[in-house]
Amino acid sequence: MVIFTKTAAMLQWLLPHCERFPKAQRFVMTKRLQDAALDFQETIFLANAHSGRTRLNHLQTADAHLNKLRLYLRLAHEWGWLDSGPYAHASKLVAEIGMLLGGWLRQTRG
Repeated sequence: MVIFTKTAAMLQWLLPHCERFPKAQRFVMTKRLQDAALDFQETIFLANAHSGRTRLNHLQTADAHLNKLRLYLRLAHEWGWLDSGPYAHASKLVAEIGMLLGGWLRQTRG
């Protein structure tokens, strides 16, 4: 599924960029950002392994993780840890993943 490929690409881009955040934030903001991204990936894997109501629950949880990821990216940009170019790239990746997730949610709801 394309969502898995896009998520892997987003993680490959995001994790090295988090290393550039200020040292003081690496164990606070960076951890939360990375956790949201990794939790999202784990949750879509779980959704793929199930069906019916269980899949829907996992997809809804994945949506919550994606929203947290959006928030942390926006804060990193506002606080000057992500320049406009990298922030625009990350936002585009997350938006594409969000559209794929939305389609999967609609399909699952029937």
